Amino acid sequence: MNFEVYCDEAYPDLFSSSAPPARYLVIGSLWLRSEDRVELKARIQSLRNTYGIGSEFKWRKVTPSKEHFYLALAELFYSFGEQLRFRCIAVDHTQVDLVRFHQSDQELGFYKFYYQLLHHWIDDFNEYAVYCDLKTSRLPGRLATLRDCLANANLSSSISRVQAIDSGQSVVLQLADVLTGAVAARLNDRLRPGGAKARVVTAIEGPIGHRIAHTVKAERKFNVFVIDLRGGW
Repeated sequence: MNFEVYCDEAYPDLFSSSAPPARYLVIGSLWLRSEDRVELKARIQSLRNTYGIGSEFKWRKVTPSKEHFYLALAELFYSFGEQLRFRCIAVDHTQVDLVRFHQSDQELGFYKFYYQLLHHWIDDFNEYAVYCDLKTSRLPGRLATLRDCLANANLSSSISRVQAIDSGQSVVLQLADVLTGAVAARLNDRLRPGGAKARVVTAIEGPIGHRIAHTVKAERKFNVFVIDLRGGW
């Protein structure tokens, strides 16, 4: 079966910041069957028409005037059941040892965590196309290397591409941005009580029955992997 994965990040520059604005880097991914893409895009576009959303939507644009659109997006995400899945990895930047494990290269560390996000949800005998939001990399070829690493680690599946795309041209990537931003806001305590973003996060949390936090590996609808780099069991 063919699958597509749409990825975005919140606080992607934490590893290199001299004054980190948050604790957790969050990389999120939205997983769907290729055959469901047309329906998903059509239903998102229908919501945009209903609520008068003409431009790119994303987490940072959640405001009281647009709140009902983002609440409807959360409902749409759950309406697909397990045919539309979200997985993210959250990395506590205070635990990251760039010198010891990442050759003092924050960009290398970033893409290693991208690998951890994707690798554990790739199943045998499927084909995957991964689409990432455009991001300027210090070294060219980072996404090609990521594709090669995923392919070498998953010999019974096919990784057809790991490609950067413009989020402004993909409503599916924009939905991934919203879900990723919601997780980052909750984990980093960036929600103002009673605010529009807090209400959207509450709507996302409702169907899963708990606040956004680390989930078990087997969670298939809304999976949050807060990686612990301190070791232990």
